[in-house]
Amino acid sequence: MRPRLALREPVTIALEALRAHKLRSFLTLLGVIISVTTLIAVISVIEGMNRYIADRVANMGSNVFLITRFPILTDAEEFFKAARRNRNINWEDYEAVRDGMRLAQAVGLEVRLYGGARYGTRDLADVNIRGVTANIAEMDVEEVAAGRYVSDSDDRHRAMTAVIGAEVAERLFPGVDPLGKTILVDSRPFLIVGLARRIGTVFGQSQDNFVYIPIQTFLKIYGTNRSLTINVQSRGPEIMSKTQDEARWIMRGRRHLKPNEPDSFGIIASASVMDLWHQLTDAIARTTVGVVSIFLVVGGIVIMNIMLASVTERTREIGIRKSVGARKRDILLQFLVESAVLSAVGGAIGVTLAYMISWLVAMTTSIPTAVPVAAVFLALFVSTSVGLFFGIYPARKAARLDPIEALRFEG
Repeated sequence: MRPRLALREPVTIALEALRAHKLRSFLTLLGVIISVTTLIAVISVIEGMNRYIADRVANMGSNVFLITRFPILTDAEEFFKAARRNRNINWEDYEAVRDGMRLAQAVGLEVRLYGGARYGTRDLADVNIRGVTANIAEMDVEEVAAGRYVSDSDDRHRAMTAVIGAEVAERLFPGVDPLGKTILVDSRPFLIVGLARRIGTVFGQSQDNFVYIPIQTFLKIYGTNRSLTINVQSRGPEIMSKTQDEARWIMRGRRHLKPNEPDSFGIIASASVMDLWHQLTDAIARTTVGVVSIFLVVGGIVIMNIMLASVTERTREIGIRKSVGARKRDILLQFLVESAVLSAVGGAIGVTLAYMISWLVAMTTSIPTAVPVAAVFLALFVSTSVGLFFGIYPARKAARLDPIEALRFEG
């Protein structure tokens, strides 16, 4: 008998049993359904957040990394140590990196603070005021939708020019073209020369509530007693690591650090942010796997008990099949396939529920979700494997039944 024909009968019997005993089958599969639903739902949120973080949070521009006062720190004690050790990044640091880099395509500078913006009778608080060099336009993810970006000439002459975000334009200039208008930024007049393309939100927080001004204008107004951020763009992703090393040695030389001393500054790249995020999600994933494993074991034990009951119910049937020539492996295969099909159906229901939950979360909250196809196949494989594993004992018990004794059974 060909394998396809050998499997068709037990698969059909298993599906018929599911249909005939719907409530019992559902209760039997509840553990598998819950575990698969939980696994896929959590993976969908993690995958969606991974893409979201990579696109919206960790995206610093094409092959760009930042030199900052602090690296990424997750420990309070390390932060206090760094606060005592690391001094501000200043203009001289920027000039040293800009003039000393050989592997960089561009080196820019930026600084930020929050302030207010006003036009006429309309006010906007908590605006991200950002002083930038002109080449930040070529390095950053923000793009100008209308007008122009801050220029080198603006920077040299400390011009009172500004590029505004889409939210600032909508809130202060509803229905009006903002280009050429004068906006008050912390009570100082700035001519709007550019309007940025809309970015959107990150975790529900708008990323379009900003005003960019020339960095030397910023430093003239707000002073130089603050740490700056140096943006370095590598010539290509293949030399990103070498470019970071070059910047690190320039900064270490300026700080007169000995070889055994730690950096007194931070170098932050997209990979650093993603590594930190993956550390967090790995902990969540490990916890989820632990919970799912418990549900799967419970579900597997329930399936095994149901299959044992099925063996008892069908003892006479097994005896008849053996008396007409069915071999032990035929009986073994029948019950193993039934157990696997039972568990696989539970996995399929779990995947369907997880897709529905994922869609509902994405539609009703700001949490992004994405269900990877690989996770679906993994869940189905695991659920089917659970059925096979916990079906071995009932199947072997059925296969070992003596046909004479089985025919005498009156259960």
